[in-house]
Amino acid sequence: MAHKYEGGCAHVHTHSDHDPIDNHECHCNVCKSVTGQHTTHVAFFNHGDLKVDHPEKLKRVPFNATNPDGPLEICLCTECGGVVMLDDKQKRIRVAVPNIMGYDASFPAATYHAFWDETKGYDKPDDGRPVHAGLRPDFVWPSPS
Repeated sequence: MAHKYEGGCAHVHTHSDHDPIDNHECHCNVCKSVTGQHTTHVAFFNHGDLKVDHPEKLKRVPFNATNPDGPLEICLCTECGGVVMLDDKQKRIRVAVPNIMGYDASFPAATYHAFWDETKGYDKPDDGRPVHAGLRPDFVWPSPS
């Protein structure tokens, strides 16, 4: 059965039949260092809404090298090394980066820019989407699942 959103690699698959609770273009330095991208399309799902079929095949590494005890972990496939998702140790969210984590081009576009900082040395995004210094002001972290 097809799911609304499907990602992962050839060995570990993720899926959700629910929309992301947040969908933004990230400008943070951690995303830049992890992905090597100038900006990164990031989608947050409620932790219980993004399923993974083979969690035993995941190697977990800290998302933020300067804060290795932080809540987010990068989940890598132990067979191919593919990046499958980000997982929250507090079980609030799971994160998809569509262009890196195997989602197709039909994934909804980011709705705003997050973590933009004028000191980064590039122009403020001007594509019609809202630009925020953090997550959108109305975002509320979900309770752990």
